[in-house]
Amino acid sequence: MAQLYIGLDNFFNLFNMIIFIRFMLTWFPNINWWNQPFKFLRDFCDPIFEPFRRIIPPIGGLDLSPMVLFAFLTFVLEPLILNTVKHFV
Repeated sequence: MAQLYIGLDNFFNLFNMIIFIRFMLTWFPNINWWNQPFKFLRDFCDPIFEPFRRIIPPIGGLDLSPMVLFAFLTFVLEPLILNTVKHFV
């Protein structure tokens, strides 16, 4: 079961890193989002951002959905999954 915890922790770290990279790249307006690896980042992250964009639409060109997603992952999902894994260990 410890391997399950390590695997989930690695998954969340990788997931957060990909979302963070996508968020940081939005600050560079000259990026061509149709070329790789940017297309992968857009295709991977945008469906995840969409529910949060419906809750808080972009304000003045500033997309707050990645920050809301980070808060959701940090304060809701991570403790929920970690507590579930601890019950099985």
